[in-house]
Amino acid sequence: MARRRRRSDIRDTAGEAAAFRQRALIGFGVVVLALGVLAGWYFKLQVVDHDIYAKRSEANRIKPRPVVPGRGLIFDRKGRILAENEQAYRLDVTPEEAGDMRQLLAGLSRIIALSPDDIARFDRERKGQRSFRAVTLKLRLSEDEMARFALDRWRFPGVEVVPYLNRHYPYGDLFAHVVGYVGRTDQADVDRYGASHLLFPQTGRTGLERYYDELLRGKIGYEQVETNVEGRALRRLGLQPATAGTDLRLSVDADLQQAMVLAFGGLHGSAVAVDPATGDILGMVSLPSFDPNLFVNGISHTDYRRLMDDPARPLFNRNVLGGGPPGSTIKPLVALAGVDSGLRTPESRVFSTGEFFIPGQRRGYRDAARGAGWTDLRDSIARSINYYYYQLAYEMGIERFDQYMARYGFGQPTGIDLLGENPGIVPSPRFKATRSREPWYAGETVIAGIGQGYWIATALQLARGTAAIASGGDLHTLHLAAQRRDGFDAPWRAVERPAPTRITDNPAHLRAVQEGMVNTIHGRGTGTRMAIGAEYRMAGKTGTAQRVSRRGSVSTDPRNLPYHLRHQALFVGYAPAENPTIAIAVTVEHGGYGGTTAGPIARKIFDAWLLGKMPEVEIDPVTGAPAAVAAAGPQAVLGPDVAFDTVVDRVRVVPPARLGPGNGGGLR
Repeated sequence: MARRRRRSDIRDTAGEAAAFRQRALIGFGVVVLALGVLAGWYFKLQVVDHDIYAKRSEANRIKPRPVVPGRGLIFDRKGRILAENEQAYRLDVTPEEAGDMRQLLAGLSRIIALSPDDIARFDRERKGQRSFRAVTLKLRLSEDEMARFALDRWRFPGVEVVPYLNRHYPYGDLFAHVVGYVGRTDQADVDRYGASHLLFPQTGRTGLERYYDELLRGKIGYEQVETNVEGRALRRLGLQPATAGTDLRLSVDADLQQAMVLAFGGLHGSAVAVDPATGDILGMVSLPSFDPNLFVNGISHTDYRRLMDDPARPLFNRNVLGGGPPGSTIKPLVALAGVDSGLRTPESRVFSTGEFFIPGQRRGYRDAARGAGWTDLRDSIARSINYYYYQLAYEMGIERFDQYMARYGFGQPTGIDLLGENPGIVPSPRFKATRSREPWYAGETVIAGIGQGYWIATALQLARGTAAIASGGDLHTLHLAAQRRDGFDAPWRAVERPAPTRITDNPAHLRAVQEGMVNTIHGRGTGTRMAIGAEYRMAGKTGTAQRVSRRGSVSTDPRNLPYHLRHQALFVGYAPAENPTIAIAVTVEHGGYGGTTAGPIARKIFDAWLLGKMPEVEIDPVTGAPAAVAAAGPQAVLGPDVAFDTVVDRVRVVPPARLGPGNGGGLR
C-alpha cells in the first residue's frame, strides 16, 4: 500500500505541459484577437473616419468670432449726415486678470465716473461669462476720463480701453421724430428677431431707424480665430468680412427743417412739407422735440423721468401718432366732393343767412360770417363760409361723404415709411356705433362738413390731400427715404414706391378749388395777412379746431380763454400757386385762429423754401422767451389740455370727437 501511494504522488509533468501549452495558445489567441480589434479600431479612427475627426479637431482649435458691421448712414437730400457711426471708447474688464473686484471698482471710481446703473449692469453680465472673457464696465468714456485712466493704467491689470463704433445724431433734436434713434439690443429684440440678433449691439427703436432697421444693420461677418484648450484666442487665421448696412438718402432738407422749427417761435405743434409732384417729405417737425443721443447707449433714469414728466410731451410724435379735427382746412376737399358728386357746380350759389337749419329742426348751426349772402365754391373757400358746407354735407349724406373723404386719403395711413401711423377717423355711423349706443344724427353729418365732430386727421393726411390738389389730382404715398446705397462704392438707386391714385378726373372742378385757395390769401379771404410783402403767389386754407363748446352766446374767442383751452390753429397750402414745389400742413397747439397763428408760420416756411430766407425768432425783452410764447401768457408752458368736461368760466371743455351740433360756428 505504501508503495502505491508513492507512485500516485508522482506528478504528470508531460500532461501538465500539454495543458499549459493549450491554455497559452488560447490566451495568445485572445490577445491576438484583442490586438486585432484594437488595431482595427485604430484603423477606423485614423483612416476610415479621419476626415470626420480632423474636422472636429479643427473646429475645437479654430473658433468663428462674429464681426459686427457698421450701421448704415442716413443723409438728407443734400448729402448732410443725419445719423453716423462715430469712434467711441468703452472700458472693458477681464475678471480673471483684474483680481479683487471690489477693490478694483473702488479704485476706478476715483478716476472714472461710474454710475450705479453701470456697476449693476457689469455685475449682471460678468456672472454669465467665463472669467477670462472681457465684460464692459462703462460704454462711453470722455476724453478726460481716458486721459486720467492712461496715467494710472498700470494700477489696473485686466482693464482696457476698447474702441468701437457708436451711433450719433449730429443734428440732435432737429430730426428726432424723423430719423428716430437706436437703443441697446435687449431680450425683447432677441425674442422678436431671433437669437442671432443678439450679435447686433444696437437696434432701431423709433423713426427711420426702426422702420429700416433690417437694412441699416447689415449682415454679420466672421473671423477664424485659433484658440487653445481653454478657449483663449491665439491668432486670426481667416476672415469673412461683414456686410455694412445700407445707406439712406432722405428727401428732407436740413435747412428747411431748421426753418420750420424757427418759424414756430417756441410754440408747440407740428408741420409737414411735401413735394406735390412726388409725395417726398421735404421737412417734418414735431415740437417740442428731444435729443435722441440720450437713448443710444441706454438713457439714464434721471433723463428719462425728465422727458416723461414734461407736460409738453417731447417724446410724442405729433405727426405720426397725433391728430385731431381738421377744422376748415378740410373745406377745399369737401367742396371738390360736392362738385364731383354732382350736387354742386363751381358756379352754384348758396344764400347764407348766417345760421343753417336742418329741415324740421329748430336748432341752428351758426356761421362766423353772419349773413354772408350769396356765395359760390370759390368764395366759400376763401371766406370760409360754414353755411355752404353745412348744407352741402347734409345733402351729400354721411355715407357718400365718407366715401369721398376715403378717396382723399383720410381714415387710412398715408403710407409714410414710419411705423405706428395713426390712420385717423372719418365721421361715420359705423365708427360712432363702436363708442355709443345712440343713433347717428343728421346734425353730426352737418358739422362733419366743416371738419368738426368725430373727425381725426393727422398733419400727414392734410399735407397729402393738399399736395394732391396742388399736383393736379395725384394722391401720392408719402415717403422719407428717397434713395438707398448698398455699399460705399455702390451707386445710389431710388427707393420703390407705389403709383399715385387720382382724387378727381375733372380738371375744371379742381381748378375752381385751387382758385378758391388762392383767393383765401390774395383775395378777400381769411389768410390775406400772409400775402403782405410776398414775392410769389400762394394758395391755402386756414382752419381752427375747437377745444371748447359754446353755451348760449358765450364767446370762445381764444383771446378770452386760458392758454390750455384755446383752439388748435391750422393751415394747409402750397406755393407758388402757378407751379407748386411745396405743399404744407401746419398745426399749432392752443394757437387760436389759423389765419393769425398757423398762417404766418406757413408763410415763413414758404419763404425759407422758395427764397432761402431763414425765419428770425423775436425774443420778448421782459421774459426772455420767444415772443410767440410770451404773448400766449404764463400758461403756455402747461402743454397738453386739462381733463375734458371741466366747467371753466361757463365754457365747457369737450373732446374733439364729442363736439355736437351748434359747436362749429365761427371756425376759420
